[in-house]
Amino acid sequence: MVKHQPLQVYERQLCLSCLTGIYGCRWKRYQRSHDDTTKWEFLWSVILFFTFSLLLVWFYFWWEAHNDYNEFNWFLYNRSGEWSDGTIPILASTAAGFTYIAFLMILALCHIAVGQQLNLHWLHKIGVSAALLTTAIGFISVNQTWGEEWAVIPISLQATGPFLHLGALVAVTALAWLVAGQVARAEKTRFQVVVLLLYLSVLLGLYLVPLSITSPCIMDHTHLTPRPDIIGHQGAPMLAPENTVLSFQRALQMNVSGLEADVAISFDGVPFLMRDRDLRRTTDVGKLFPDRQREDASFFNWTDLHSLNAGQWFLKDDPFWTVRSMSQREVRLVGNQSVCSLEQLLRLASSQNRTVVFNLRRPPPEHPRYHSWINDTLEVVRLSGIPQHLVMWTPDWDRGQVRLVAPGLQQTSVVKRPPQALHQQGISRLLLRYSQANPHDIREFSRSNLSVTLYTVNEPWLFSVLWCSGVSSVSSEAPNILKKVPYPIWLMSPDEYCLIWVAADVISFTVVIGIFVFQNYHMIRWRMSGMRSYNPEQIMLSAAVRRSSRDVNIMKEKLIFSGQSQ
Repeated sequence: MVKHQPLQVYERQLCLSCLTGIYGCRWKRYQRSHDDTTKWEFLWSVILFFTFSLLLVWFYFWWEAHNDYNEFNWFLYNRSGEWSDGTIPILASTAAGFTYIAFLMILALCHIAVGQQLNLHWLHKIGVSAALLTTAIGFISVNQTWGEEWAVIPISLQATGPFLHLGALVAVTALAWLVAGQVARAEKTRFQVVVLLLYLSVLLGLYLVPLSITSPCIMDHTHLTPRPDIIGHQGAPMLAPENTVLSFQRALQMNVSGLEADVAISFDGVPFLMRDRDLRRTTDVGKLFPDRQREDASFFNWTDLHSLNAGQWFLKDDPFWTVRSMSQREVRLVGNQSVCSLEQLLRLASSQNRTVVFNLRRPPPEHPRYHSWINDTLEVVRLSGIPQHLVMWTPDWDRGQVRLVAPGLQQTSVVKRPPQALHQQGISRLLLRYSQANPHDIREFSRSNLSVTLYTVNEPWLFSVLWCSGVSSVSSEAPNILKKVPYPIWLMSPDEYCLIWVAADVISFTVVIGIFVFQNYHMIRWRMSGMRSYNPEQIMLSAAVRRSSRDVNIMKEKLIFSGQSQ
C-alpha cells in the first residue's frame, strides 16, 4: 500500500519549487541544493543588495521632489524647446525597476530563510545589471543638470526622519528571525560570530540614530510661530494659466497675502508678465506670428502681445492635470485669457490690499529699453496707484536711485548675505529658494528684523517644516493646496519624541532577544543539560531548527536505527 504524503508537505514542496524556480529557474527537486552559496553567487547577492539600496534612494528622491516637478519640466523645456511632463517616464521606470529588484530581494531572503543555495538566474542577472546601470546614469544626469535638487533629501528627512527610523527599526527587528535561524544552523563558530556582530552592529546603530535626527518640528508647541503668509507664485497656476489675470484672481480667492510674477519689458516699454524668454509655450504666437515664435518676447510691442491668446495652451497641455475637473464656464474663461501687463497686476493687488513681488528681467543689449528698463518699471508702479509699501522690489540695479524715487518700496534681496551687509544696503526682506535657508538662518534673519520669503513651496510637508522653522512667508504655485494646511502635519515636544524613541528601542530589543531564544531553544536546552541525554545525532538534528533537508533526513534515519538497536 502506497503511503501518500500529507497535504501540508506537498504544499511546502510546491512553495519551495516556486521560490527556487522564480529566482533561479530550479523547478525540479533534484536541482535544489542546501550547499553553501558559491562566492560568485554571493557576489551577485551583494550586487542585488547594492542595486536595491541605490534604487531605494532614487525612488525616495523622486517621491520627495514632487514639490519641484513643474520646475523640472520647465527646465526640460528650456533645453529641448518642447513642453512635456518629463516626470512620467521617470516615475514609471523607477516604480517598475524598484518593484522588480525588491521582489528579487524578497526571494533571496526567503532562500536564506529556508536554507536554500542562492543561484540567481542569468536573465535576472541581466535585469539587475540593467537596473543598476540605468539608476547610476540617472544619478549622474541629475547631478550634472539639476544638482541643486539633491538638497530636497536632507530637508525632507526633517519631516520623514523619525518615521523612516521607526520603519527601518521594524524591518531590521523582523530580520532577527532570519539571522537567528542562520546562527542556529551554522556549523562554524566564526561564521556565527561574524553574523551576530554584523547584525548587532546594525541594530545598535539604529537604536542610536535618533541622536543625529534633527527636525524643527520637534519642539514645544508653545514655541510655534504664526502660520506663514502664502504668496501666489504666478497666481494660482494649477487652477488657471500662469501670469494671467484669471490666475491671480484664483489666487486671491485662496486668501493669499501677496502675488508674485515674472516681468519683462516690451519693445515699446510696457512691462508685461512672462516667465519664458520666448512666447511659444504659453501663447499662440506660432499661429499669429509664425516667423517670430522663437524671438525674444521683449522684442514684441504691447499691441502684438495683447493680441495673443495665453489660455489655450493650458487647456491643451493640462500641466497640472486639473483641466478635466473644470466646468464649461471655467474652460471658456481659461481659453480667453491674454497676456497680462504689470499695471493690471498692480491694480488688482491694490484693490485687495495685497503685496506684489515681481522678478524683473532686463531686456537684451540691443533692446531700445535696455538702459531705461528700471525707470519704465518704476513709472508703471507710480501710475498704478498701488501703495509703495505693498511692492517688494527685487532688482539689484540702481537700488540707491530707486530708493530716492520710491522710498516706500520694500527693498528685497534675492541673494543670501549676512544680516549686517543687508542692513547696510537698506534691505528689509529676503526672497530665497527654500533650499538656501536652514532653520538656523531663518532664526538669525528674524532676530535681525529681516523677513524671509522662501520659494517655491507646494507640498504640505515642506510647508510644515518651514512653518516650524519660523519662516514668515512662502511663495507657492499651489495656494489651493496649502490653504488646507491649518497646522503643521506633525509636531511633537522633545520629551514626547524621546519617549517614543526609548519605547521603540526597548520593544525591538525584547523582540530580538525573544526570537533568538526561540530559534535556538534546543541548542540552549542541550547546553544547559550538560549533554547527558542527547547523542550526537540528536544534537545535530536539534541544531537544524525546522530545516527539512537531505542531511536532516539522514540524521533522522540514524536516530531511528540507533533506537531500534538498543
